[in-house]
Amino acid sequence: MGACWFHWSFSLLLMFLLIQQLEANASGCDYFQGMWVYDESFPLYNTSTCPFIEREFDCQRNGRPDQMYPKYRWQPAGCALHRFDGVEFLERMRGKRIMFVGDSLSRNQWQSLTCMLYSSLPSAKYTLIRQDDVSTFTFTDYGVEVMLDRNVYLVDVVKETRGRVLKLDKIEGGKLWKGIDTLIFNTWHWWNRRGPSQRWDYIQVGTQIYKDMDRMVAFERALVTWAGWVDANVDPIKTNLFFQGISPSHYNGTLWSEPRAKGCAAETQPVSGSTYPGGLPPAVTVVKRVLSKMRTPVELLDITTLSLLRKDGHPSKYGLGGQQMGMDCSHWCLAGVPDTWNQILYHLLFFQN
Repeated sequence: MGACWFHWSFSLLLMFLLIQQLEANASGCDYFQGMWVYDESFPLYNTSTCPFIEREFDCQRNGRPDQMYPKYRWQPAGCALHRFDGVEFLERMRGKRIMFVGDSLSRNQWQSLTCMLYSSLPSAKYTLIRQDDVSTFTFTDYGVEVMLDRNVYLVDVVKETRGRVLKLDKIEGGKLWKGIDTLIFNTWHWWNRRGPSQRWDYIQVGTQIYKDMDRMVAFERALVTWAGWVDANVDPIKTNLFFQGISPSHYNGTLWSEPRAKGCAAETQPVSGSTYPGGLPPAVTVVKRVLSKMRTPVELLDITTLSLLRKDGHPSKYGLGGQQMGMDCSHWCLAGVPDTWNQILYHLLFFQN
């Protein structure tokens, strides 16, 4: 009896110590450093089970012939991510609202999450409504709203007599963000646009009007304005706050040691290993600097490195409305890389210590 009790107690102690070690490892794990591994159990869904997916992201439907790119799973170094469970997500978020705020990369992530959730419950009742720049996907049985606010710069662009003015120190659109339970912000993709695709004619800071200015300086000034709005208007006890991070493009093969590569065309496998030869884009430093100075804690979805390794994940010519015209090495095929962004978001929302 005594020996049995001793062995049972010793086993219980070992189990307790193991759990403590696992928790310690998990709490110290960087989910954004690791490598991509091939996994036959992926992708998490098939786009044929996502009837509302926008065609520009549905690379398979648009004729992409290779089948490996959706089957890579992100493996963080030294720990593991919980596999996404859409039913659990909806149960935990019951009656709540989650909103992505940003440009077309936010739309990419929003579309990914709605597909991940709907594919978990294909018989679920839903509504999809767009009003002005806001799209709302509602799982009616759960009262969960997954929203998208198309807001390219986060700060305001105002039409005036002189033209369209990008106001780096003004945020009127923030009225839409108040009272949301989870907010995921993003901006960067449009800051270096010039010519016809540029969405403003002048930049204003205070009372000063500029025809142009250093785009990185403008980007940081806008982020500081956004940070000030968050500090003044968001209660972190009531709202989960995230910043998506910088989603990279792959137009220059030299950056992944393939100088003859014509952008992302014909790329079918990730960069091997955990290091991207071309390094991080400078905008990453700007984002981290601004977030570090905020009073309100904002969790950075630091998806840049893991996405840089996925030169194979873009639509290339199998996007853009399925016309096979042009070369899109900025957005991401679905199923694909944004599903991992959302898997990490899921992990941070529900399983982080």
